[in-house]
Amino acid sequence: MTVKTDITDSLLSIHQRLTQLEAVNAIKTLKATYLMACDTKDPTLMRDCFVNDKLVIDYGPVGQFNHREQLVEIFTEIGCHSHMLESHHGHNPIIELIDDHYAKGSWELAYQVLNTREKTLTQIAMIYRDEYRCVNGEWKISMTVTQTLSTLVYDISSEQPVLVHAA
Repeated sequence: MTVKTDITDSLLSIHQRLTQLEAVNAIKTLKATYLMACDTKDPTLMRDCFVNDKLVIDYGPVGQFNHREQLVEIFTEIGCHSHMLESHHGHNPIIELIDDHYAKGSWELAYQVLNTREKTLTQIAMIYRDEYRCVNGEWKISMTVTQTLSTLVYDISSEQPVLVHAA
């Protein structure tokens, strides 16, 4: 007969907590990779951040998608151009591990795009609400929905920027 001791319980607890910390860190790295893929215009890297089956992507005016290839197609079409200088800054992550293979999270995003062709600067603050699945030991985004908090659009065609839109 084996009797659990406080030390055994403590070691299990440390192992569980370490596993949870590693999962949260992997999810943070996943989101950072996704944001970097957007900024560096890397459709393959972006695609690989999502599960390779049915999912939910709701990016408001950009579109709603149920497979990662649909997102990659619109990203390539509208975002992968040298005149679109983008900067995605994700911050304030809140990650909730539901179990070993499922998690939820929210992130705030400060987004800026300088369109050198149209001579505009757009700044958007938004929230991502995500769900993640661990597939073959790797965390992937299985759902992502954005909520826009504010938008500013400037005309930068002259020396002095002009506010065109604020919402």
